[in-house]
Amino acid sequence: MEPVPRPLYELDNDQLLDILPDIPLWVKCPDYERVDWLNKFVADMWPYLDKAICAQIRSATEPMFAEYVGKYQIEAIEFDNLSLGTIPPEIHGLKVCETNEKELVLEPAVRWAGNLNIVLTLKLLSFRITIQLVDLQIFMAPRITLKPLVPTFPCFATVAVSLLWKPDVDFGMSILGGDIMAIPGLYQFVQKTIKRQLASLYIWPQALEIPILDSATVAVKKPVGILHVKVVRAQKLLKKDILGTSDPYVKLNLSGERLPSKKTTIKKRNLNPEWNEKFKLIVKDPGSQVLQLQVFDWDKVGNHDRLGMQFVPLKFLTPYETKEFKLDLLKHTDSYDPQDKKQRGKIVVELMYAPFRADSGKLEGTQDGYSRKESGFDRTSDSEVFGGAGLLSVLIQGAEDVEGERHNNPYAVVFFRGETKRTKMIKRARDPLWNEEFHYMLEEPPLNEKIHIEVMSKRTGFSFRSKEHLGNVDINLTDVVQNGRINQKYHLIDSKNGVIHVAIKWVTA
Repeated sequence: MEPVPRPLYELDNDQLLDILPDIPLWVKCPDYERVDWLNKFVADMWPYLDKAICAQIRSATEPMFAEYVGKYQIEAIEFDNLSLGTIPPEIHGLKVCETNEKELVLEPAVRWAGNLNIVLTLKLLSFRITIQLVDLQIFMAPRITLKPLVPTFPCFATVAVSLLWKPDVDFGMSILGGDIMAIPGLYQFVQKTIKRQLASLYIWPQALEIPILDSATVAVKKPVGILHVKVVRAQKLLKKDILGTSDPYVKLNLSGERLPSKKTTIKKRNLNPEWNEKFKLIVKDPGSQVLQLQVFDWDKVGNHDRLGMQFVPLKFLTPYETKEFKLDLLKHTDSYDPQDKKQRGKIVVELMYAPFRADSGKLEGTQDGYSRKESGFDRTSDSEVFGGAGLLSVLIQGAEDVEGERHNNPYAVVFFRGETKRTKMIKRARDPLWNEEFHYMLEEPPLNEKIHIEVMSKRTGFSFRSKEHLGNVDINLTDVVQNGRINQKYHLIDSKNGVIHVAIKWVTA
């Protein structure tokens, strides 16, 4: 007999309480979306998903079963029947969460009352023992995170799955035709064991991470340390000037970087110059990057003549250990060129690689300079708590609702300690996405300092009023130093609804 549908207003309180657990989340919670289309998709795909999932289960369990065959008088372990049934899981609601990170977070509510039939046979001596799993029911709320979002199809590199709370799991199990779950106390024990095991593995913030894309193809290399370079001296350089001397200086940079090269001062009329000048370079991959050293002869007119060059792979350096290199200058990168026999002099440098500390973003200390200990409070100075050189990284991710009066070609300008850096210009955009990062190597943490960011628009054609101010913001860096990182959206001053998204990180070596 078919059930007779009744409207909710005809039900009394007791009847409503009975059906309340079965009401979908999209009815009870306004932030959950109804996803009938997704349930229809799963239902149509279920016969094929059933076979594919069962094939994966067989391939994953066969090596595990093989380890026990031959032990404890076990002759064989195999599936007599493996089917997830004809009833697919049902999604009772889906919530999409917004974050400031480069990720997409989905929170579905999943229920599955399946008619699965799994029969496992254990051959022990001359006995044949069958174990059957039936009537599985699951209710769980997973959190599915697609991260990081990347410009390579399918546009995310990893799927992370975690559970927001312990799932409700119910099933029947029979051995040799008898329902062992009817044994007093066993059902509750199995329930608690399953929930405890799942909680220990996958309850948020723990997660099961499934790689989708090769990390090598999508990884954006981030700074991992600082290379300290001291250019000491050069000896017996080539004579390039008419008067039999040279005006040498050194350019140095790391391979794989587009940043401008660092330069020493120019030593006029000197073939054995002494510099003793120090530089710091940002390292992103110490295993593959190479320090490039080039010695030039400065000329007032025309191109500067290169006197020689050399390379130092960073993999030869031991972290935090200063090492001196005395290098013969070469004409070019091919050191085995038989024609390159001319002596070009030597260069002496001292190098030390300082990787960033893993806990540099978790500084112990508060804004008022106190640190907690078991015995009470001890006063510590800011220099003791936050001291040390480090790298300040400023990522300008994008902006929203920025609009000019005459044109809308926004770009961001960053002002900090007398330096000015700007992003690219996005033409005809109210919600530009820049995703540009700027680095500042500092001798001390930027406590009680601010970074100033302006959003500007520039007319592409000729105009007397080509630039227009769209908004600005000042960000206090004290929180960045204390917490290691901030990732926030800030309302722009002098803008009606404008918002800028900025992530700032402070790491120390």
